[in-house]
Amino acid sequence: MNPIFHLSQLTIHDAAQKIKKREISSLELTNAVLDRIEKLDSQIGAYLTLCQEQARAQAKAIDDRITKGEYTSPLMGIPLAPKDIYLTEGIKTTCASKILENYIPPYNSTVIEKLLKAGMVILGKVNLDEFAMGSSTENSRFKATRNPWDLNRVPGGSSGGSSAAVSADLCLASLGTDTGGSIRQPAALCSIVGLKPTYGRVSRYGVIAFASSLDQMGPMTKDVEDCALMMNAMAGHDPKDSTSVNLPVPDYTSYLNQSIKGVRLGVPQEYFAEGIETTVADAVKKAIQHYQSLGAEIVEITLPHSKYAIDAYYIIAPAEASSNLARYDGVRFGYRAEGRTLAEMYEKTKTLGFGREVTRRIMLGTYVLSAGYYDAYYRKAQKARTVIRQDFEKAFEKCDLIIAPVTPTTAFKIGEKTEDPLQMYLSDIFTIPVNLASLPALSIPCGFDPNNLPIGLQLIGKPFDEGTLFKVGHAYEQSTEWHKKKPPHLNI
Repeated sequence: MNPIFHLSQLTIHDAAQKIKKREISSLELTNAVLDRIEKLDSQIGAYLTLCQEQARAQAKAIDDRITKGEYTSPLMGIPLAPKDIYLTEGIKTTCASKILENYIPPYNSTVIEKLLKAGMVILGKVNLDEFAMGSSTENSRFKATRNPWDLNRVPGGSSGGSSAAVSADLCLASLGTDTGGSIRQPAALCSIVGLKPTYGRVSRYGVIAFASSLDQMGPMTKDVEDCALMMNAMAGHDPKDSTSVNLPVPDYTSYLNQSIKGVRLGVPQEYFAEGIETTVADAVKKAIQHYQSLGAEIVEITLPHSKYAIDAYYIIAPAEASSNLARYDGVRFGYRAEGRTLAEMYEKTKTLGFGREVTRRIMLGTYVLSAGYYDAYYRKAQKARTVIRQDFEKAFEKCDLIIAPVTPTTAFKIGEKTEDPLQMYLSDIFTIPVNLASLPALSIPCGFDPNNLPIGLQLIGKPFDEGTLFKVGHAYEQSTEWHKKKPPHLNI
């Protein structure tokens, strides 16, 4: 392997030690990652915008502070790749949509502001399904992103650019968003770690909305310790976000390297039913056995209303999306098509500006909210959401965490499901219930199928109990080798 790329393969915590001791500089690390992007990203397609000179200037400024003795955070000088849905002052934020193709925000999202304050270096913005609507990153209006483990397969979605970039060492960490599984599913398909925090734990301010009661921001990293370090900086109350919860933020790294003896892990029988690939089910069952060997107690639980989650989600999420996306009218910002009348301009702007999947969901959402259908669909879906949340509440009376697969299959081929939206939607069958119940969940690598495609393990926690997720996830990770494996053909 070319030695120039060695630095790009570091974890945050390893790189932080080297930067703190001044064995390497942030500029050297940033240059190593930028060099790797230049060599590899033409194959993978993770980045939509690359900010080489700005990143180098940020890195140099961090190095100058460290030279003066101002080392204040383990994130100082670490190269970051945010999903292109986070507002970044002065850097294009497109949401992978034609309607925002040239939009440059005048301010940062709260999460970006916090991470810049911690000293992270923004390399650029990474690809996603348009407006975060999709499970494969094929719905981007600009390009499809490819899975580093098999370039003919999808990296998952909607945070597929984030998962591919972390997996291929094109950044040290990334940011995703999770509305129905969009952090955990791509993390699983690319063999990285992804956390969907509790709804309200991380600020949504300055992140372009898909479905406001479901969206949550989270880190995507190479291992669990890195994920905890990112959450230390990201979590916390934000008065700019009305859904942000004012609770103290613990030091999440304090949960690492703890015994999990006596921790009760609930196994939901519904998550191992028809539709899950045998290799995925077997890998997750082996992980459950491994947890037993570490001292965890395995408890059978039931989540009987999970079967209604997909139906409820695809009423609630499009309904909220249709309201959120009404603002893209061509008048105030973004793409505008010419029309002879105001009505014609509106129609042409939305027809040409939104892609097929976004249009499908806006139409579906408008329909379920329309007069005569609101009670039949939207209100009923909200009732289903309530009983799904109650299932989890009952389950947590018997267990501390729930353990389950992340996805029913490993990564599918590019183009395989684009003409069958229902099959695509079923990719999130194990992740959507968590969003409906506003719970935290962690995806960690737990194996590979016979085609060397990654398999993910999902840990689901009680509200605001991300610490236990890190404790239990880290115990598994440190006693296995899955997280250390790299896509073999990328070791150039």
